[in-house]
Amino acid sequence: MENQQFPYYPQTQGQPNTQNQSNTQNQPNTQNQPPASTALPPLQAPVGQRKTNRGLLKFLLLGLITFGIYDIVVMTESTNTVNLIADRYDGKKTMHYCLMFFLVGWITAGIAWFVWWHRISNRIGDELERRGHARNLSASDYWLWNVLGSLIIIGPFIYMYKFLHAMNELAEDYNQRG
Repeated sequence: MENQQFPYYPQTQGQPNTQNQSNTQNQPNTQNQPPASTALPPLQAPVGQRKTNRGLLKFLLLGLITFGIYDIVVMTESTNTVNLIADRYDGKKTMHYCLMFFLVGWITAGIAWFVWWHRISNRIGDELERRGHARNLSASDYWLWNVLGSLIIIGPFIYMYKFLHAMNELAEDYNQRG
């Protein structure tokens, strides 16, 4: 039987066949063939699916009902999702939301919050852009809507809507393409 080449494992030229010729006449040559379990298609959806059901109304209402616990859970899951999706491409790691919420934000008198939101907003926007989507979120959205927009009261709500929508779009793309 003739030795077949697979696109994942190209056969190298000039390697001598180290198998005994008398034993291989009736058996197929599997020296350069991959095991059946490793021949995967080039694009494969990830094993674990990320949540894509974040919404502003749900975020606000369940946050009020649970006295903010739901908001912490959603933001923690969002941080984990961003780290999972973007880490292999940008090499960065966003600080866990619970660590920021319960410790670092208080120690730095709130200054770390500005830095954390600035960085995660930019990171989400960069990853959306890298994946070919419109850049729906950036650090300028944080500063304009969340910080300056708080003067008109509705600004932080608009920012949170943009944040949750961008996270849904990023997670949906990850669920489809990995």
